[in-house]
Amino acid sequence: QVQLVESGGGLVQAGGSLRLSCAASGSSFSFNAIGWYWQTPGKQRELVATLLTGGSTNYADSVKGRFTISRDNAKNTWYLQMNSLKPEDTAVYYCNARVYRTRTAWTDYWGQGTRVTVSS
Repeated sequence: QVQLVESGGGLVQAGGSLRLSCAASGSSFSFNAIGWYWQTPGKQRELVATLLTGGSTNYADSVKGRFTISRDNAKNTWYLQMNSLKPEDTAVYYCNARVYRTRTAWTDYWGQGTRVTVSS
């Protein structure tokens, strides 16, 4: 059973930084992609950043240049470094791991979510 456990959320002032962590356990296979999503009340969960096995990354336009996704394979943990935080970054952040079964079918695993609040 795959488990993803996030940590690092909290309250920070605008312009500040936070680093989110996601520790994976229970996996005997490699994830094809790992990432972070955010969700605000009344909205769907949206992509913040992803990191593919080959090393390529993808970021939401609103966080480019401010957020960085990285991975420590030895610890089976990945991170989201968030700098220059803005009040509009306030959300619940979820870490994600994806395993492709075929080119068009995959399984997603999710963490429980960690809340980030950015005060103005």
